[in-house]
Amino acid sequence: MFIPKENRIAVFSYLFQEGVCVVKKDPKPATHPHIEGPTNLEVLMLMKSLQSKGYVRITFSWQYNYCYLTDEGIEYLRGYLALPAEIVPATHKAANKRPEGRDREEDKFADGGRPAFRDNRGGGIGRGGGI
Repeated sequence: MFIPKENRIAVFSYLFQEGVCVVKKDPKPATHPHIEGPTNLEVLMLMKSLQSKGYVRITFSWQYNYCYLTDEGIEYLRGYLALPAEIVPATHKAANKRPEGRDREEDKFADGGRPAFRDNRGGGIGRGGGI
């Protein structure tokens, strides 16, 4: 299947940027929902081609192909797109340990541990005990 170069570059750029690509097994849609330009069939065929070369690992579930970029695929796309070695896909970036502005669980309690266990069997409204 002939795929125009600008569509191939758009798919490869998206795959390298995100590290993963989800493709529905449906050749009918005119465009891919996440990538501007190529059809869903073109994206599906490019992912199958990359899988046969060992650059992508595909998991199929519920009519969707989940395509994960391998280490060899990262090197191939880095060469194809002429990217420097410092740029890595989003799936290979280190995540923050803790979002800013959130307190740690230990900081909420005076003794640094968990809150004391409360036994709710002894009564109260709706627990079967009397008031």
